[in-house]
Amino acid sequence: MNQNETQWDKLLKIKTTGRDDSRADQYRYPYEPTPYMVLERLANSGLIRKNNTLIDYGTGKGRVCFYLSYQTRCKAVGVEYDERIYKGAADNKELAVSGARTEFVLCSAENYEVPTDVDCCYFFNPFSVEILQSVLAKIYESYYENPREILLFFYYPSEEYVSALMTQEQLIFYDEINTSDLFSSEDVREKFLIFQVL
Repeated sequence: MNQNETQWDKLLKIKTTGRDDSRADQYRYPYEPTPYMVLERLANSGLIRKNNTLIDYGTGKGRVCFYLSYQTRCKAVGVEYDERIYKGAADNKELAVSGARTEFVLCSAENYEVPTDVDCCYFFNPFSVEILQSVLAKIYESYYENPREILLFFYYPSEEYVSALMTQEQLIFYDEINTSDLFSSEDVREKFLIFQVL
């Protein structure tokens, strides 16, 4: 295991390493934490700041929430449907350095009502395109209730995701953050695609 991974977990006083696909199926994909060096690249982009509120869909054990709230001082909400993995995030919150700025919700992403102060959404391929469509509809509802700039961050996007996102009338491509240089293999998916809600 990458030393950077365990060091960050230790510093943040959380346990988020390891993959878990015990409850994965064709709609909900395995828990796999975003590598810390990738999150560092995102934190350094300046796109997420202290006054932002971020939702991490399929938060798993909460790494994205704990790290980004620690590094950028944003408020973070993790949404997780798997009770057992959610418990890992809730346990981490007890001791986490940035626990006070994070909260976790046990709920299916497609049923989660997006709070009207949320302005950043994070996705690391947590679920199928069908569920993604429902989640986007919830984000648009929240946007219509309170129009504001909302940025959607898609890490390591699949072809299915990219195709689905490109056909959304309420989304406009905003930016891309390349992360391929952080890894030895040449992988075209190694990036963030960022979209803005219109």
